[in-house]
Amino acid sequence: MTLALAIETSCDDTAAAVVDDALHVHSSVIESSIDQHRAFGGVVPEIAGRAHLATIGPVVRRALEDAGLDPHAPAIDVVAVTSGPGLIGSLLIGLSAAKAYALAWDKPFVGVNHLEGHLFAPLLERPDLDWPLVTLLVSGGHSMLVLQRGPGDHEVLGETIDDAAGEAYDKVARWLGLPYPGGPEIDRLAAQGSSKALKLPVSMTGAGFDFSFSGLKTAVVRATEKQRDVSLADVAASFQAAVAEQLLRKLRAVLEQREVRGVALAGGVAANSALRRGVEQLALEYAVPSYLPSLAMCTDNAAMIAAAGLHRFLKDGASDRSLSARPNWPLTELV
Repeated sequence: MTLALAIETSCDDTAAAVVDDALHVHSSVIESSIDQHRAFGGVVPEIAGRAHLATIGPVVRRALEDAGLDPHAPAIDVVAVTSGPGLIGSLLIGLSAAKAYALAWDKPFVGVNHLEGHLFAPLLERPDLDWPLVTLLVSGGHSMLVLQRGPGDHEVLGETIDDAAGEAYDKVARWLGLPYPGGPEIDRLAAQGSSKALKLPVSMTGAGFDFSFSGLKTAVVRATEKQRDVSLADVAASFQAAVAEQLLRKLRAVLEQREVRGVALAGGVAANSALRRGVEQLALEYAVPSYLPSLAMCTDNAAMIAAAGLHRFLKDGASDRSLSARPNWPLTELV
């Protein structure tokens, strides 16, 4: 059995986990600093960095202790860490800590692409899933459709050309005066409103699998300026329906053109109720299983980084200790 300690600090959550090569999660600890960012309506990089510095040691210790390991000399085989993409300051703190632990314990370490980590998240709960599958990866910073032929074997079919879906949620929520993060608030309000209250455009209706959400955000602003009496619930429902329609339309196009044996969701927006229902319905329509991660696996966590790190370590070996953070590391560079 190969055992990995993983560290994830790409944004505002400090996370650590212990996972083995059978993808059994021995522990997973997450410390969020979201309350410190809420007053600013978004993540403040300096605040996130200070929070990582304060919590990374205790979080790693808890992860090791929860896994039944000695926190001073744990019986692990590799230290995995997110090295990109993400906030440069946050990434550097996690990467520096991982290198220090690996050096102190004389263990190899491996840098992990955060997006590839999200692609491994469904495997932690469904290690028996069939390949190939198409994964809709949607978060605050990324929105993409990925064809996965197997673990670590993926092809990016399309991605956003501007704002990510989660970013659009946060910007619309800010316009509506809703608290950060905007996704859960809009999802909650949408259940009480009418999706037909506002006529909002759906972008990128032509061929291809790319997305665009910046125009939708502007359309919400213009529509609410004209219809000042429309309720927040109706705005939320109309906006959420437009986002889901674009995402699901592109996913349907992939199912029409590619042979897949399953559909998966990944990323923070994978917790959205409308999107989860839509993916389940599409999967039923095309007679393939749907792999929807639990809410705990939608958000950033170190267990998914451990799974991806174990795959890369067993396939390609350890990373060089000179590895640096890559805040814009694209998934397309991974072969």
